[in-house]
Amino acid sequence: MKTRVLIVDDSALARRNLRQILESADCEVAEAEDGLSALERYFLEKPDIVLLDLVMRGMYGLDVLEKLRQLDPKAKVVVVTADVQTSSQELVDKAGAKAFITKPFDREEILGTLDAVLGGIR
Repeated sequence: MKTRVLIVDDSALARRNLRQILESADCEVAEAEDGLSALERYFLEKPDIVLLDLVMRGMYGLDVLEKLRQLDPKAKVVVVTADVQTSSQELVDKAGAKAFITKPFDREEILGTLDAVLGGIR
């Protein structure tokens, strides 16, 4: 069975780059470009894992993370962001993210993190 991944990022370029990495590892990918769409897609798609940007138009990524964890305490969320501040990483950890990855994307880091969080995708 393919791993189902929801990418949440307001950047079409970032979503496209992540999609290419994930599809090369035979993942099934869904996308959302903002927080509200992400919450809706999460419940429609039932992904195994969410790759979530922090800085987006509308709803901030940390708010999305907290909502997802309230609605589904088992939600597996990995924050993927250009925000490299230690304070942001601490907030994300407290909110229940499984991992924190900084942009630009590294294929091996993305797939390795998914492997670690999900117990193997490849």
